[in-house]
Amino acid sequence: MKVAICPGSFDPLTNGHVDIINRAAQVFDKVIVAVLHNPNKKPLFTMEERAHMIKEALKDLPNVEVEYFSGLLVDYARSKGACAIVRGLRAVSDFEIELMQASVNRKLAPEVETVYMMTSNEYSFLSSSVVKEVASFGGDVRCMVPTVVAEKLAEKFGK
Repeated sequence: MKVAICPGSFDPLTNGHVDIINRAAQVFDKVIVAVLHNPNKKPLFTMEERAHMIKEALKDLPNVEVEYFSGLLVDYARSKGACAIVRGLRAVSDFEIELMQASVNRKLAPEVETVYMMTSNEYSFLSSSVVKEVASFGGDVRCMVPTVVAEKLAEKFGK
């Protein structure tokens, strides 16, 4: 069984994330969406809230699981028997950071391949930061995120 990890903070999950996860689910037998605990970030949603929203948004994908973790991604990937880490690329600006991360991961775990998928053009402008900013000012984010996420953002920002 070919297992892939789709890691991220997903704070919150966007339609761009969903696009990449959907496409990864077509390529791999099992995809684990791994919500990362990053102590350097102050997330809007808890890891549990993020995992719940992702599970709800992806409930129709039978080969996708949602978990959360902290620590080194390659250690987590090994513990799950993953052969690949799937990452989305929006623009050239993403590539430099991703290249460094993939190089470190390859050094630490050469048996785990990093696979990049280009984000669909319709989502190339999306980021979790942009979604949070729009939502914080009462903007309509329903075209940017799954319904469950739009509802939770409205709750968080009292809109």
